[in-house]
Amino acid sequence: MGASKDNSKRGNESASLLGIGLDGTDGHVRLTRGKNYQLVGGSEQTHAVMQETAIKINEHVDRTGKPLEDVCRKQLRDICNEVHESIGRRDEEPPKEDSC
Repeated sequence: MGASKDNSKRGNESASLLGIGLDGTDGHVRLTRGKNYQLVGGSEQTHAVMQETAIKINEHVDRTGKPLEDVCRKQLRDICNEVHESIGRRDEEPPKEDSC
């Protein structure tokens, strides 16, 4: 018979980052699409930070040599933490560790 349902889905997997800004009060609708990301809303400043973050995450993912959909959660979390540190934004409590 044909390929199993799981195998047929495997070739169609994709991944994308989604950024949603909720602090936009100036009436502008901001929408940015890029490689592996889509950003919606936010103030001008928030949207700019989301753009910078998404671009840097993609740069780090590119250095892994893998497409975003093949980066495991732990590795993506580590990349996000590194990017946040590099742009001066860091959560107070680091997330729990996860294995690949």
